[in-house]
Amino acid sequence: MPEFGYSFVKYNEVSDVRGSLREVDVSPKEAREVANYIKGMSLDRAKQILQEVIDKRRMIPFKRYHSKIGHHNVEGFYTGRYPVKAAKFFLKLLENLESNALYKGLDVSRLIIIHTTAYPGRKLVRYVPRAYGRRSPKTHVYVHIEAVARVI
Repeated sequence: MPEFGYSFVKYNEVSDVRGSLREVDVSPKEAREVANYIKGMSLDRAKQILQEVIDKRRMIPFKRYHSKIGHHNVEGFYTGRYPVKAAKFFLKLLENLESNALYKGLDVSRLIIIHTTAYPGRKLVRYVPRAYGRRSPKTHVYVHIEAVARVI
């Protein structure tokens, strides 16, 4: 198993807790939007919001990847979606973060998410046969998801 590093550099061993999911099969664009949305929230509030996204009661505003998305006026921004698959993986990540905090003996009710990121991981390249013996690449990108929480 390869050894992975973290993208967060100002990690404090005493008051911080971190978790990660590696090579997740989810859209990198949707994962990035969910990561930016839950950053700065408390752990309980982020879990509640992600559950509402899974139940399709709350939209995530799409601030960067918003071309060809319908207008919804989500929390002051004009585009949004329900990234259910990405929300499920982030909920799994936050549960992992919570169990890591309990293992370290931190107070879970005082945890604030200070860093979340979703960036592309390994690429799986396959090929689609075309006419006259040619082929076209079909690339599938896996995503690394990380989160760091701090006791405030």
